Amino acid sequence: MKFLFTKIRTYSKLGFVNLLRVFLYKLSRSVGIGSGRKTVNLSIGSFFCTKDFVRMPKTEVSKEWTDKGRWFSFHEFGFDGIPDWHGNPFQKGVRANDDLPWYKISDFSDDLGDIKTVWEASRFDWVLRMAQRVAAGDENELSKLNEWLRDWIERNPPYLGVNWKCGQEAGIRVMHLAMATLVLDQSEAPTENLQKLISIHLQRINSTTSYAIAQCNNHSITEAAALLVGGSMLNCNTGEAWSKRGRRLIESQVAKLVSEDGSFSQYSLNYHRLMLDTLCMVEVWRRKKAEPKFSEMFYQRAQSASMWLFNMINLANGHGPNVGANDGARLLPLTNTLYRDYRPTLQLSYALFYDQQAIQESGHWDDVLKLLEVKSGRNAAVRNDCFVADRGGFAVFRKGKAMAMVRYPRFRFRPSHADALHLDLWLGDRNILRDGGTYSYNAEPKWLNYFSGTQSHNTIQFDGLDQMPRLGRFLFGDWLKTSSLEDPRQEGETTNFRVGYACRRGISHYRKLSLASSSLKVVDEVKGFKKKAELRWRLAPGDWDLVEEGSSVKTRSQDFPGFVLSISSSEPYVRCLLKEGWESQHYLEKTPLTVLEFETAVSCKLTTEIRWEN
Repeated sequence: MKFLFTKIRTYSKLGFVNLLRVFLYKLSRSVGIGSGRKTVNLSIGSFFCTKDFVRMPKTEVSKEWTDKGRWFSFHEFGFDGIPDWHGNPFQKGVRANDDLPWYKISDFSDDLGDIKTVWEASRFDWVLRMAQRVAAGDENELSKLNEWLRDWIERNPPYLGVNWKCGQEAGIRVMHLAMATLVLDQSEAPTENLQKLISIHLQRINSTTSYAIAQCNNHSITEAAALLVGGSMLNCNTGEAWSKRGRRLIESQVAKLVSEDGSFSQYSLNYHRLMLDTLCMVEVWRRKKAEPKFSEMFYQRAQSASMWLFNMINLANGHGPNVGANDGARLLPLTNTLYRDYRPTLQLSYALFYDQQAIQESGHWDDVLKLLEVKSGRNAAVRNDCFVADRGGFAVFRKGKAMAMVRYPRFRFRPSHADALHLDLWLGDRNILRDGGTYSYNAEPKWLNYFSGTQSHNTIQFDGLDQMPRLGRFLFGDWLKTSSLEDPRQEGETTNFRVGYACRRGISHYRKLSLASSSLKVVDEVKGFKKKAELRWRLAPGDWDLVEEGSSVKTRSQDFPGFVLSISSSEPYVRCLLKEGWESQHYLEKTPLTVLEFETAVSCKLTTEIRWEN
């Protein structure tokens, strides 16, 4: 009965209209009605044409998707000629069904494994990579680009097979095709075959946008962008109608899902990039087509979202906290930068929405501006040492070479991780205290629960349970609420911040941070639990030693000279040890790291003091 009431409370937060949209989607899918379902014929020819003049921007050309591809921007797999569009390269010999209508295919299959392993090659990242090589003067790449597109449509006839299952996946293909026309200077007069290819994708997207809206995430924004951009490429009234619908939809979804302070509904660094890349792409397209500007609200939210990213990442290497769900998505792969380098998106968004340079030094992050013919910002952006995005529950503080990021519960939308009061600590470009990441959406329960659960975050777990009860693969119940929040205040050279929550189980956790240029003090007040409270600090990979000194413990590593972390308790503690944990920096990749666990059995104050060399 308790579980039932939890579900009712949680579903009420999801919203009746959204639940109705999902119900109608599943109903229509079960009976096979709706548009974007019948198979259609597509003549086979060239999708991109040969031009006498091709722009040759001065950028470093990638060799990706020549004889091997990179799944989730990390895992490399070779292929003979053309990729297997239905194969799971992580499980040799495993292939998806390619002749069932998309609506008869399950989201999760033990036989196939993670469906995203099949979708990845059909996101058309290679279209952009090949377009770059064509623009750099490699004429053979144009033939290869057309050949791969012909092969893809032959082996993925509309609307059969797993690659037609998701409207967002279709939308990503549309956006990549559209950006390729910009790189190849063919956006003004796309070929008839390309228009047909775009059209069948938009039919698929248009049939399930209501379901996408119900998700309150990137799906609706991506699909709206595809309708807007793709529709404008078509020489027909239907295309114009789709484009207008896409414009209305992206305006409404940005206003709904992006907060005034820039926080995004998915509470995730990588999904934030996906959203922001999408906004950049539609703005680039709008300018290219000389279409009317979006609303003032759109640009305000785009600016705030850019500022959120600016404050979250390390400018030295472009990395940021591995916070929230991370499925390996990278929507605009036009630079030779690593997956975890967010600077290309940051530089593009600041140029478009602020007319500023987020990064003043030249680098690969500028290549996307050159390829899409976006002028660099005129002025240098300035970042403050303190940034609080309260609508999303993020606080970032900087002192000297240190950055501390705190995650606290402000759940207007469904949380994907039980990470309340998680703390990330960076020293320079090194992430010392870190988030566990995501790993996979279709992993064994052991790993699914671990990575999205409380134990893979730098916070406190009570009685061996997650901070919120898990109701499904992507859903937690009884969303936490912040019960106490004090504004950041400066006392001498130290910045102080305090925040806490109390949950339905009667448990409360309050965390205070005091950050200085060479130290961080964290005081955790915990009470209301039954058996135990476990404080975890997930340490950067290295050889760590643990020393117990009376009522406190210390850990240090030769890999991080001068860094010392000590924990003490106001009451006797039960145990403290270093143990093996796991992190996932890239989708479907997990690597070991060391976790410091400190356990107490009674209400108390736990004090963590961290020092490092300036």
